[in-house]
Amino acid sequence: MLKKWRTLLALLCLIWAVFSIFTFTRVGYQYIGKSYFQSENFQHEIDNFQSQLGPLVLNLPTADDLKSKIEVTQDEIEDHRNYYGSLGEQIDNIKAQYESRIQEATNVNATDLKTKLEKERDEKIKDITANFEDDEHVRKKILAQKEEVIDQYVKAAKDEAKSFVKNYNYWSYELTNTDTGKIYRSGDVSESSTYKIRYTPQHPLTTWNISDNLSHIFYRTDTSVETETLRETSDYTGTITISKKSAQLAGIMEGYEQFTRNQYIFFFIWITGILAAVFAWKGRKEVLQVVQGIKEKEALARMKIDFQLIILFISGCIYWAASEITFESIEYHYQNNYVSYVLDFLFKVGVLFIVGILFYVQLIWLYDRVNTAKKLEGNLKSSYLWALGDSMTDLFINRSIALHSIVMISAAFFGGGSLVASILMGSRFPVLVLGICTIIGVPSLVVFLSRMGYLNRIMKDTKDMAEGRLNRDVQIIGKSPLKEHAENLNHLREGVRTSMHEQAKSERLKTELITNVSHDLRTPLTSIITYTDLLKNPDITEEERKQYIHILDKKSERLKVLIEDLFEVSKMASGNIELHRSRVDLTQLIQQAVGEHEEDLVQAHLDLRITKPNEPLYAYVDGQKWWRLIDNLIVNVLKYALEGTRVYVTLKRTADGDAEFTVKNVAKYEISEDAEELFERFKRADASRHTEGSGLGLAIAQSIVDLHDARMSIDVDGDLFKVIVRIPAV
Repeated sequence: MLKKWRTLLALLCLIWAVFSIFTFTRVGYQYIGKSYFQSENFQHEIDNFQSQLGPLVLNLPTADDLKSKIEVTQDEIEDHRNYYGSLGEQIDNIKAQYESRIQEATNVNATDLKTKLEKERDEKIKDITANFEDDEHVRKKILAQKEEVIDQYVKAAKDEAKSFVKNYNYWSYELTNTDTGKIYRSGDVSESSTYKIRYTPQHPLTTWNISDNLSHIFYRTDTSVETETLRETSDYTGTITISKKSAQLAGIMEGYEQFTRNQYIFFFIWITGILAAVFAWKGRKEVLQVVQGIKEKEALARMKIDFQLIILFISGCIYWAASEITFESIEYHYQNNYVSYVLDFLFKVGVLFIVGILFYVQLIWLYDRVNTAKKLEGNLKSSYLWALGDSMTDLFINRSIALHSIVMISAAFFGGGSLVASILMGSRFPVLVLGICTIIGVPSLVVFLSRMGYLNRIMKDTKDMAEGRLNRDVQIIGKSPLKEHAENLNHLREGVRTSMHEQAKSERLKTELITNVSHDLRTPLTSIITYTDLLKNPDITEEERKQYIHILDKKSERLKVLIEDLFEVSKMASGNIELHRSRVDLTQLIQQAVGEHEEDLVQAHLDLRITKPNEPLYAYVDGQKWWRLIDNLIVNVLKYALEGTRVYVTLKRTADGDAEFTVKNVAKYEISEDAEELFERFKRADASRHTEGSGLGLAIAQSIVDLHDARMSIDVDGDLFKVIVRIPAV
């Protein structure tokens, strides 16, 4: 009896020793060799107070002080100047913005409005021109924007300072600026203090004038202000304290008392844990003998080892949870009623001991079961998982096939067994059983034979597919799993055919790309070489020389355009291009872009019909890139539209809230190829390549659309050619 009590005590000591290690790893670094004023919570509070005392109280800057430190660099001037493009681009954009509005005022004879708009436009153009002519003009603009940011910071700092003084009113300080000698006081540092910090000339309090908590104000606008140019440090000597009276009011002493109480409790746990570990080590052999001799061990030993592992894992999780709950009752929970607190703690410790005993008893039993390699191997091979792994076959890859197979085999087995039994036993075997087995067995046999025939057909069709004969589908019969397999094979066959078609198409487009690039680059290059050779002839006349030089200039420009277009579409396709999105009126942009080609459309004998909304239709796009998109589509019309036909340009808002831009025309060339291939580089509807062009217009347009996450499609109905572009409107 005494031996059992000693064993139980040794187990309890083991549990207590492990719990002490658990708590030591969690909070040992917080309590050993430290006081409350060295704890993480209090040090965090000190850091917050010191970091904000300077910029919000001691060194609170004025707007004038910070504004005097503002710098405007030449790079900032250049960035501001070219933010919306070059001088010409910005002026053109301003004119485009006002052109339609001025025209509308003219149409309704609103002279005053027209004069006002023209004056407003001219003032903006004058301001833009001044930006490019005078650095000082730009510098003043940037300076004004930065000063506005400074004003926002100073206002926020003053508001933050009020909250700071209110939240930290229990701190007292008397600090002297080492440079100016100015003294800052709050409270009475001579009162009896709970905590005190002294700053000397050798170890002063160094503070900033800019609060890190508010520094985001300088960077959240387009005009950023470098805080490094505004920062100043100041050193202070003196004293910072928390008086005992203030500590009581602020709850500091409550935290101090809780820290001290926890420190004593954990020290007790760790010291007693060391003693418990020594006692548990001495009684380890007795514990092993007693636990291994418990008769309940045999019941657990008869279980498979994986089941025992599951029970042990669940016990371990409960044990860990009990340890965590007991630890938290010390570290985070405390009741003013001391008796209630102690009883609650003892109850949790009791639960911890019970769960711990169950866990370690199971752990010892498991160790006794696998403490040799032979025992481990035997238990693993007899486990549920091992048996399940051995029994798993390809039959169970498809559960339906497994079920059908089991049913058919069972029916055949019982049917055959019944037949044999009736022959051997004669009349003694029940006729009813034989009849039932026959009714089940014969249909099962018929179904089995038909399924095997269908399987043979599928296998033959699969072999044909493997040999490249893809022109015939696998026959679909019934609703069995074999039917699903046949459908999958048909999907696979279709996928292979599609893949082969796409591969052939890719190879064809690659070959056409190389051919078209070579053709379009070789044509002007051949002319350049030819006329260069002619210029080498000293006998040509001056008139001929000028003519040759003119042709060389024209062909060189043609070659340059081809190369630049190819470079641009490649750059866009790779995503190596930066978009400058802004809120753009698509109605005005399209009106202006199409208007630039009105004379060209007239000369091409094309009748333009444009439909657009009366009100502005906005979208966030890169204005220059979207202009290029529209321009490319109109140029495409000029090249390939049939003379004497109408061209329809439409802009509208769809029911989905998108802006839809459509260009429709009648093609002068027959479009017999896949319309989507026209997006390919150097792909042209004019297959004979009689027209001028690089074949990159639609490819560039598609790249611009992709960069904006928009959608572009081509619809061909006979000779009617239609391009549709959609982008979300705002």
